[in-house]
Amino acid sequence: MDEVIERFKSKYRLVYDDSQAELLDRILTYSEKKHRGQFRQNGEPYIHHPVEVGNILLELGLDVSAVGAALLHDTVEDTDATEGDIYSLFGQEIAELVMGVTKLAKFTFKSKEDEQAENFRRMYFAMAKDIRVILIKLADRLHNMRTIASKRRERQIAIATETLEIYSPLASRLGLSYIKCELEDLCFQVLKPEEYEKLVREIPLKRAERQGLVNLLCARLNNIIKELGITGEVSGRPKHYYSIYKKMDKQKKTFEQIYDLTAVRVIVSTIKDCYEVLGMIHTLWKPMPGRFKDYISVPKQNNYQSLHTTVMTSFGMPFEIQIRTYEMHKIAEYGIAAHWLYKENNRAADAMDRKLEWLRDVMDVQNDSVSPQEFYESLKVDLYSGMVYVFTPKGDVVALPEGSTPIDFAYGVHTEVGNTCIGAKIDNKEVPLETKLATGDYVEILTSPNSKGPSRDWLRIVQSTQAKAKIKAFFKKEIKDENIEKGKKMLADAATEYGYDLDELMDKRWVEVIMKRYTLSSVDDLYASVGYGGYKVEQILPKLIDFYRKEEKLKAENQDKNGGTSDIIVNGYDDQIIRMARCCNPVPGDEIVGYISHGKGIAIHRKGCNNIRHIDQDMLLEAHWRGHTSSQFVIALQIETLNTAGLLAEITKYVSDFKLSIVHLNARVDKRNHGIINISISANNMEEIESLKEKIASIKDVDRVYRY
Repeated sequence: MDEVIERFKSKYRLVYDDSQAELLDRILTYSEKKHRGQFRQNGEPYIHHPVEVGNILLELGLDVSAVGAALLHDTVEDTDATEGDIYSLFGQEIAELVMGVTKLAKFTFKSKEDEQAENFRRMYFAMAKDIRVILIKLADRLHNMRTIASKRRERQIAIATETLEIYSPLASRLGLSYIKCELEDLCFQVLKPEEYEKLVREIPLKRAERQGLVNLLCARLNNIIKELGITGEVSGRPKHYYSIYKKMDKQKKTFEQIYDLTAVRVIVSTIKDCYEVLGMIHTLWKPMPGRFKDYISVPKQNNYQSLHTTVMTSFGMPFEIQIRTYEMHKIAEYGIAAHWLYKENNRAADAMDRKLEWLRDVMDVQNDSVSPQEFYESLKVDLYSGMVYVFTPKGDVVALPEGSTPIDFAYGVHTEVGNTCIGAKIDNKEVPLETKLATGDYVEILTSPNSKGPSRDWLRIVQSTQAKAKIKAFFKKEIKDENIEKGKKMLADAATEYGYDLDELMDKRWVEVIMKRYTLSSVDDLYASVGYGGYKVEQILPKLIDFYRKEEKLKAENQDKNGGTSDIIVNGYDDQIIRMARCCNPVPGDEIVGYISHGKGIAIHRKGCNNIRHIDQDMLLEAHWRGHTSSQFVIALQIETLNTAGLLAEITKYVSDFKLSIVHLNARVDKRNHGIINISISANNMEEIESLKEKIASIKDVDRVYRY
């Protein structure tokens, strides 16, 4: 009996109902089977990792789909499980969550940095559709950091650095305080081991010295609450190691000069109670100048709310006191996960929506087709930047990154306000648009319907990712046709320099892979992104050439296997290069014809192919397959169905029964709520395919099966 798994089962059976627990039982059994025989570097069975990730999400109060996806999050990447398997066994929702956290495995990258950037970009794209993707990823990283000791020193440093740069600030931005603090302490232990060990030794001793004072302060605050007739609680909260180290480093203080190792927290019922307690504290003890923060009136970017004040107590030492409501405390600790923990609370849902505003700003950059590396760098800037808080003429607060200008403010209010901006006022005085904003400024934007739109110079002035994305989007939309033409020419010219024809390289299969990787929706978008500068020719063309070379190599190998001859005979043309037309993809058993393409040999089409219907029939060459062909081929089928549970599993079972291999599988539901399944199958002859088609067509809720 595996104690780790059994403990986890006991926990989720207490949290979820019987049907949900049964689903997790099935998922756990599947994941355990797929990871069987795999071990982590510390010697533990690999299954312990997804179980512990699921356990963290369980503690956060997430739903059963998120916990199930956590159990499966490494199966597609590290086992023979496929996206289709997850979809057919556990449904679309869990499959999409799993793929959201699965790294790219099929691409070759110039550097580890490019691969890292593209994986983050892909993760954010999935995260924008479902925030649970990043919660799974954070839980995954937290457990990896907890067990990092078994890795090589250089890998520990690389992982801890990335965690401190991206994952810890991300947890902070999403309000996940306890995950942020633990990640920072774990990274601190790896990156600064000597400083960490020193604090671990010294802090408990110093805290013990001060614990009596903390107890006295808590007792005095409890008396204040009772005197005011307020219901609440008071406690001392030790600060985590990394926050103390940062304070020492930033303020150039020694450990002996740091007093506030413990913050005292007062939790009450209402906002009114918060301010009443604050007033009494400031009456009893003198507040230290510049150390009061009202995060209730002006919340932090992650929606954190609390009153912070540092007072000089009668004990002769300063103490930091935090005052908040119970509801604020839940949001402060669980952040965006409070949406699941406190589903009945509309304010928690509103808090999540406000947190997602920042994510939408980040995705503005994603949708603007910047390069993965640019996206990664802009993400780090967004995560690290401090904030300024300025006011609209109506008194609403707008939070912007430090260094922002009135242009950032304009786009923060609305895209159209930014696009029609012609000037600005701060505190009722006209100022240049490049003026840096400061907290407390009242900002008014001057607009004109006759404005020609933003200036390209604004891209050098603005600070916020949101403003940059919206300015770029304006230019992208205004000159899209020009960008398409320019991008296509740039790719064609570069292809010619390498000795290739662009049309030959732009094979639909390869282009679709590249468009999916870069989240582009059409070939025109691909051309435009190159013309606009979102992607460089060097990012696109080498991949097309690589696909083409591999295809040519495969053809040559097949010819060698067949004694140097093709599987196709074209009457009277023995000395010509013969290639398959990509438009109709003929396979053995199809009726075929040949067409001479100047400089490219003979293209073999299926009879009836749309691309040869307009050609004079006298120009087509008689062609047929040899009596025996030795090559396997891939055939693509499209299956139209009713949207019925279990149908995909039944179809894939028939493929398995025929002992055929699935090369690619994609399933979706159209606007009419009908199922569309595209499946590519490797076969030896068309008889196998025709038999399979008949079998699939006989399934009750299948409408049509045809070559695609």
